[in-house]
Formats: sequence, structure tokens, C-alpha cells
Amino acid sequence: MSLRLRLALWYGSLTTFVVVLICGYSYAIHSRAHYDELDRVLHGIAAHVGAELATTPSQRDEVLNASLLLGTGIRILDRGGQIQGQSRNAASVPAVDLHQMLTVPYLRPYSAIAALAPTLHMALDAGGYFSLLTDTDGNRVRVYVEPLRDGSGYLVATLPLSHIDAAVQGFARLMIALVLGGVVVAFGAGWIVACRVLCPITILTNAAAAISESRQFSQRVADGNGRDELARLARTFNAMLASLEDAYESQVRFVSAASHELRAPLTVIQANLDLLQAAKGSEADQITAISEASAEAQRMARLVADLLLLARADAGVPIRREPVELDHLVLEVLGELRHLKCGQRLEVTAIEPSIVRGDRDRLKQLFLNVIENAIKYTLPTGIIRVSITHRGREAFVLVRDTGVGIAPDDVPRVFERFFRADPARLRDPGGSGLGLAIAQWAAAEHGGTIEMASHLGEGTTVFISLPTAA
Repeated sequence: MSLRLRLALWYGSLTTFVVVLICGYSYAIHSRAHYDELDRVLHGIAAHVGAELATTPSQRDEVLNASLLLGTGIRILDRGGQIQGQSRNAASVPAVDLHQMLTVPYLRPYSAIAALAPTLHMALDAGGYFSLLTDTDGNRVRVYVEPLRDGSGYLVATLPLSHIDAAVQGFARLMIALVLGGVVVAFGAGWIVACRVLCPITILTNAAAAISESRQFSQRVADGNGRDELARLARTFNAMLASLEDAYESQVRFVSAASHELRAPLTVIQANLDLLQAAKGSEADQITAISEASAEAQRMARLVADLLLLARADAGVPIRREPVELDHLVLEVLGELRHLKCGQRLEVTAIEPSIVRGDRDRLKQLFLNVIENAIKYTLPTGIIRVSITHRGREAFVLVRDTGVGIAPDDVPRVFERFFRADPARLRDPGGSGLGLAIAQWAAAEHGGTIEMASHLGEGTTVFISLPTAA
């Protein structure tokens, strides 16, 4: 079953329930009010006739027939139930069984549905009994019996219910028609509302299908200026498309750059192997070819290792968490990188003991990549200054060099994979452009940040922030 049909059914069912409840309650109130009012009228006429008979017993016939104008029949019974007098319109009313009237509980003239509604009138302080009879024409008759004031018998007041029954039945048919019409309208309106509500979702579905087929993430869904949930869904969907577009373009650039970086060493290795296979060069040329092939193989191995590390990072592989002495680790990195110097001066301007919780190998790779870059891109007469400070719950590592610097337009992109600024590419043709990307990932995995500021010809500053262990 489709969501559209389910929404229409839910909306239609709920509306139908409300319509049935309102119409049923309206019928109950309407019906109960009419019959209660009739009982009050019948009780009032009986009380009036009883009072008149008590004051003017000699005019009994005139008093009994006075009720003809109100359509009420009056009958006088002795204590044994025998008729002692009656109005002319009471002749068609069947005889009243006094024993049954006095022993059978109250019989309501309205239906069980009407009995659920509260009465709109005050309760009658009646000293008699209400009941129901059926006349010779099959019509219902409301009967009220109360004792005469002198105790000689009973006064029976009757009132036909045909006109009220007809009105109540007509009202019931009207309510049934309203319920049926309301059901049709509710389900029709529910279907229309469901279609309109789900229209943006249909558009999103079609857009997703089109993107899946064409792989064109540049498409967008019109979200308008609405503030409802569907408009927010459309904006979220567009944001997701923008993210997918960036990721797809980054993947394309990544694959292209990786292919280029891997092709260069393979070309060099293949050329040297061809030279060795031909055995046309001198022994010195062969030694040079072997050295070049070995260097390119090592470079390719480092590149593959870096790619594997980034692939594990993208897959969300967790890192180890253990206490690491940050100051000792940075000093260890500086000691290992001293052999890369070509006249540059390495200075430690400040060092404060700091302990962070993380993966020692990943943190070491972070500092190796940053400081190695600083050495490579600094002239032999330049200086690289490293400092470690501690403030609050954070440790800060600052690496500042006086190297060639980076152009302002290239600074925001230095942490992209395979990106190398032009001056850096000239000084380090063997680099892969993955070092700073790995450094950024390592810092983020440890809950820290890495930032860079640089000016051409003035040098570069790398600012690393890491949370310390408790």
C-alpha cells in the first residue's frame, strides 16, 4: 500500500470518526430533548387536570375534554383499574394495566443512542409513572399515570408520539446522509491533501532517480521560501547534493592525481629496467639505473602507504588511545630529521611538558610531515623554530620557518590531497602532496586542529592544537 493511500485512509478514517461522533451526538441531544419536553408537557397537563377535578368534581366531563385542544387524552380509573370516565380522544388508546404500570420500571421513549446524551431539562418531581403503549393504528403512545388527590383512583394522561417519532426519524435520516456525505468528502479530501503533501517528496524521488542515472550531482530541487518540514527537507536534500558533488569531484581529482603520481615512478622504473635488460650501457650506467629504480620504488612504496593510511581514515578505522608525552615525541622527531638539513638551523624556542591521549605513531607522523616540509622549503641559510606550550586543557605546537612561503590563494588548499603549491613543487619534485592531508587527519582524530599562515618570501607558520589528557 502506497504512502499516499495510507495517508488518505488515515485522514479519511479520522475525519469519519469525528463526523460520526458529532452527528450521533447531535441526534442524541435532539431526540432526547424532544421526548423530555413531551414528558414535561404530559406531566403538566395531568397535574392541571388532577387539580381541576379536585376543585370541581361536578364538571368532570368538561375538565376531561378540555385537554382535547392539546391533543392529550385523559382517563379516570378506579383502584381496580376500571374506567370511570375519559375524554373523547382517549377511546382509541388501549386499556392500561395498572399492575404492570406500577411494577414495571420506567420505559424511555427514545433510543439507546439518545439515552447517552444528558437531559437539557431539570428532573421532574413526578409522583406518577411513565410508560409506553401502542394504539390500534400501530402508533406509539406516551402514558403517564398518577394517583388522584382524593385517593379514589388514578388519572391516566396519554399523548401520541407519532409526530415526534416522525420528526426524530427524519432527523436521523438527515444525520445518516450527512455521515455518508462526510465520509465521501473526507476520503476525497484526504486523497487530495495526501497528493499535495507528497508532491515535494515525489519531486525529490524523481530528482534522486535522475541523479542516480546521470551521476550529475549539480542538479538541485526547488525549495522555495517555505518554512515547513518539506521545505527544510528540500533544502537538506540540496545540501546533501552539494556535499556529494564536492565529494565526487574530490574523488575524481584524487584518482587523477594518484594515477599521475603512480605513473611517474613506474615510468622511471620501467625505463631503467629496459636499459638493464638491453645491457648496452657501461657498468656505471647500470649502477645508476639500479639506483634510480630503487629510489622510485621506495617513493612509490611511500605513496602507496600514504594512500592506504588515508583510505583507512576515510573508512573510519579507529586509532589507539594511550598517554603520549608530547614534548618527548617532538624532540624525537627533531632528532630524526636532523639528517635532512642542508645548512638550515633548527631551534626549540620553548618546551613545556604535555601529555595527550592518542596514537603515538599517528602523532609522530603528524609532526614528521610538518617539520619535514619546513626543512625542505627553507633555504640553507634559513631557520626553523619549534615551540611547545601548554595552556589550560590544550597543548600548542608552533612550527615557524623562514622559507619560500606560499601564495595567499594557495594557503586554503594546502591540506587538500595531492595539492602542491608551485614553489614547493619546484623544490620537491619527489613529493606526493599527501603529507599535510595526513597531518590534518591525524590532528582531527585526536580532537585537535592544524592551521597554516604563510607569505611568499617570508616563511610559513603552522599552528597545531591538541587537547591534553586529564
